[in-house]
Amino acid sequence: MPRLRQIDDEALEAPFNKRQFFRLLRYLLPYKNQMLFALLLMVTYAVCGIAGPYFMSQVVAAMDNGAAINVAEIVKYVLLMIGAAVFGGLLLRWRVRITDTAGRRAIATLRQELFEYIQHLSFDFFDSRSAGKIMVRVINDVNSLNDLFANGIINLLIDCLTLVLLLVIMLSVNWQLTLVSLASLSILAVLIATIKRKMRLAWQIVRSKISNMNGYLHESLAGMRVTQSFAREPYNQEVFADVADDIRSSWMKAVRYNGLFWPAIDITSTVGTVAVYLVGLYLMRNVVSLPLSALLLILWYLGRFWDPINNLSNFYNSLLSAMASVERIYEIFDTPIQVKDAEGAGEMPEIVGDVEFDHVSFAYDKGVPVLKDVNFKAKAGETIALVGPTGAGKSTVVNLISRFYNAGGGRVLIDGVDISKVKLHSLRKQMSVMMQDSFIFSGTIIDNIRYGRLDATDAEVTEAAKAVFAHDFIMNMEKGYNTEVNERGSSLSAGQKQLISFARALLNDPRILILDEATSSIDTHTEQLIQKAIERLLVGRTCFIIAHRLSTIRKASQILVVQGGNIQERGTHEELIRLPNGHYKGLCDAQYAFFTKA
Repeated sequence: MPRLRQIDDEALEAPFNKRQFFRLLRYLLPYKNQMLFALLLMVTYAVCGIAGPYFMSQVVAAMDNGAAINVAEIVKYVLLMIGAAVFGGLLLRWRVRITDTAGRRAIATLRQELFEYIQHLSFDFFDSRSAGKIMVRVINDVNSLNDLFANGIINLLIDCLTLVLLLVIMLSVNWQLTLVSLASLSILAVLIATIKRKMRLAWQIVRSKISNMNGYLHESLAGMRVTQSFAREPYNQEVFADVADDIRSSWMKAVRYNGLFWPAIDITSTVGTVAVYLVGLYLMRNVVSLPLSALLLILWYLGRFWDPINNLSNFYNSLLSAMASVERIYEIFDTPIQVKDAEGAGEMPEIVGDVEFDHVSFAYDKGVPVLKDVNFKAKAGETIALVGPTGAGKSTVVNLISRFYNAGGGRVLIDGVDISKVKLHSLRKQMSVMMQDSFIFSGTIIDNIRYGRLDATDAEVTEAAKAVFAHDFIMNMEKGYNTEVNERGSSLSAGQKQLISFARALLNDPRILILDEATSSIDTHTEQLIQKAIERLLVGRTCFIIAHRLSTIRKASQILVVQGGNIQERGTHEELIRLPNGHYKGLCDAQYAFFTKA
């Protein structure tokens, strides 16, 4: 039994590239002053943390010098130790506030740029990916970078600085004990080198499984009507359970790898501490006169030494998890924009409406042509109808006019201008396209109609709605034009959604209007009303209509019969109907026979 493609695993990326990490850091550059100040705060905080054990060792030295105890000196060091702890705590809180603010703003910038880039990607990008998986990149993967931006990088620098300071102080106190404590680090280095690749791969798999769930969930919710119509719920529940179990098992595997770090650190810390005790006692009795305060200071600093080691291990784990998301984010950023402004592209002049296809060819997949050497001309103000069997290339023709795709060969000209050499925005803002799928956004009806022209007045919106005979049913709704509709217009009938979409297209006052099966869900009476609206409102506009209902295109200035990637027939309805054995005549006869039987 088939399963939806959204639960197929995505291919994992190539091994981690440092270049991606540095690309990510550029989002922190606008906040470099704040981050440098936070770094200064943390340096001071690190010094305060290191000062505490030193002051305590001075207390021990004051009590172990064989002379009378100097209470005033002890109190001084105790107060200094408390003061260092309090001051360090205040610095830490200040640093957290600064880095969290900078990190959140960097995350917001990254998310905004990602969304902006996605909006410019070509249709083929969305044809090959589910909306759910794209949403995971914009939401979950970007969110996973928050801790890296807000704390990880600053903490990494501070932990490295702390290790250096501790190492210098420990060496100055007793180099033999310091070398003993450092020897145990080799164990940790071996363990990290052994499991780091497996850990990164495990987190990549987790991200992929979460993406699968989001993709499957999005498609299941969008197709809930079909699911319930075919009583598919039990099988879908089984599929969802499998997807959820994939996430659980992959997550537990990744967590197990993460968990290896903690016992590794604990074991190494214990071994190092025991070794320092034994060597320290040996030095105190047999080799040198090692003060008790010096031994305790080494042990205290050894304890502090493992804190940054712990933090660095956590950072490494977080970095591996975050970089799995970074790779997925930059997979989108590195997707080339197929349709974009050419270098040196100029503004599209005000369109008159002449359209020409000059030996145009196109293929969605290499080696499988959809259009082959197509030639035709449409004069300004003409209505051009495209008919033909499903998959013949009718929608491809209008998509090339809107430049949703670039022609593979030849030229598409509007008013003699090659549209591949003008800016996309200047071209599309003078056109309106009504797709077969009438998409309605969540919000009010008036906002949906005004979607393509935000400066339109309420009177202009009403006029457009009246022109397509949507005004009456809108006014019969609870709040008229201010009625809230759900996403995809679930509270509206198919015909009502198409009428609203038609009003949205006309309100844009386009010079070129494209209707791709725009009347497919409208009843015959409403279709007749729309035909009258088209006749009245398309004066001076060039219109391209794709429709299977031949009654919609009978009055077209020119009918193009698209078949096999070519234009097989062209002419008016009267001219084509007279062609013996013509494809268009066959369509008319078949449709007439169907309605006669009905």
